[in-house]
Amino acid sequence: MRVAQQDAADDGESPVGGEQPFARLLGGVRGALESILPPLVFVAVYLGMGGDAAEDLTWAIISAISLAVVFTVWRLVEGKHPARAVGSMLIVLVSAYIAARTGSAADFFWPRVLLNAASAVAFIMANLIGWPLIGVILGPLVGTRMTWRRDPDLMRAYKRASWPWAVLNAVRALLLALFIDGDNLWALAASGAFFYALTIVTIVISWRLIKRALPADHLGIRHPHVPSPDQVA
Repeated sequence: MRVAQQDAADDGESPVGGEQPFARLLGGVRGALESILPPLVFVAVYLGMGGDAAEDLTWAIISAISLAVVFTVWRLVEGKHPARAVGSMLIVLVSAYIAARTGSAADFFWPRVLLNAASAVAFIMANLIGWPLIGVILGPLVGTRMTWRRDPDLMRAYKRASWPWAVLNAVRALLLALFIDGDNLWALAASGAFFYALTIVTIVISWRLIKRALPADHLGIRHPHVPSPDQVA
């Protein structure tokens, strides 16, 4: 009973505060800065230097790479998996390469378009094959690993909660592509902060979808209800 009450209390907290597993997806202060600063610093340096010479773009690229190094070290200090830290750094390096080759500051953001478009497709496909990515992500965070897949209620809840993330990534990709096409650098600079706010909204929506999908007697995402062999039979 005590376990159930504790889980109910945890599940009743705001999804963007406390120890909620969704809150961990934001990455705390580092996550906020990592979302907001890179596009802002890149564009600000480029336009601040004049924005009309190859040297301006070079300094913007140097600033972006330097910032990426700082966040990579920060991730490693936090104990994040090295692959994640290196992956984030790799995205910046690819972005820098594209911008340097084309000579366009806006082109720096094309890898973000492709990454978000691929993420949107991944969320959709994973839902269709019965592996909702929200479950895949949250399972290890709450200690249930993949046992939630044997709980029909959690399977349904995670599928519903995954759709908003597909929409979020599709919206990100579309807006970035439009900003790049229009060479709207200040919109690209503000995209990090705007998308971070959209992520918070998506978290709130996803959490509410999970809560509504679970029956009243369900103990919550930390306690998947796995039918016994007798029940299955």
